[in-house]
Amino acid sequence: MKKLFTIASLAALCLVSCAKESAGVDAQEGGEVTISCVADGDVTTELTRAEEVQIDYTKPELKDFSLVIDGLTGFEGVSLDAYDKSYASVEEFNGTYLPRGNYTAQVSTGDVNNEGYDMVALVSEVVPFEVKPRQLNEVTINTRILNALVKVEVTEAFKSYFSNGHSLKLTTALENEFDVTAQSQPIFIAPNKFTLSGTATKQANQSGVEQGATVSFEKEFTTVNARTLYNIVMDVDNAGEATLKITLNEKLVEDVTIDGLAGELNPWAPGNIDNK
Repeated sequence: MKKLFTIASLAALCLVSCAKESAGVDAQEGGEVTISCVADGDVTTELTRAEEVQIDYTKPELKDFSLVIDGLTGFEGVSLDAYDKSYASVEEFNGTYLPRGNYTAQVSTGDVNNEGYDMVALVSEVVPFEVKPRQLNEVTINTRILNALVKVEVTEAFKSYFSNGHSLKLTTALENEFDVTAQSQPIFIAPNKFTLSGTATKQANQSGVEQGATVSFEKEFTTVNARTLYNIVMDVDNAGEATLKITLNEKLVEDVTIDGLAGELNPWAPGNIDNK
């Protein structure tokens, strides 16, 4: 009886372990499928689309990618059945047996509307693959970034001229706000417009009688694309009359004379200037 119980237990374990593999598919007529996902870190800059730069972010794991598979199973000219199924994760799917046939797969992870640091959203193209029976069918899928990325910097000349301090804020089209006064990593945002605003205070005069003038600014960027890095630099040219300069990906997009102005300065009205 003890031996019979052991054999029965092993048989039950075998049935459980084979459940995922067969998934109702005859192993002689189906093939095992595994999918690997490659998370792309390449983005372009708006002005140099022929060149790509690498962006660092936390790479998703297989369990983070959802999967959609469509296809036709069976023999062409004999019997073809439609196959359409979604999986919560690639990790959950891997090792599944599918009927022989031709399929397409698409994977994705993240939500482009969840904005912030390291909040990447990735999606793949629809990738075709064939399942051959009695074989391990391995499929590699490349993904691309769906977000736009923004990084704001200030030069040493800017910090020296506005020595009494500055603050910078990024506001997205989804009305999320980020303090970018001392930003070190790009922010992942939905590919829509965004606004950069802030204040900067000049140094007091040498006698210390007058406080430094405060400059305020607000600039809207309306042409914003996915998989694109927008590197914005705030600078001051202090030769002659000082000017406040904003560059986008090393191209000057606006400057305004600020030297000798007192009080508050609003050089740009919101919406009047974009990055075209």
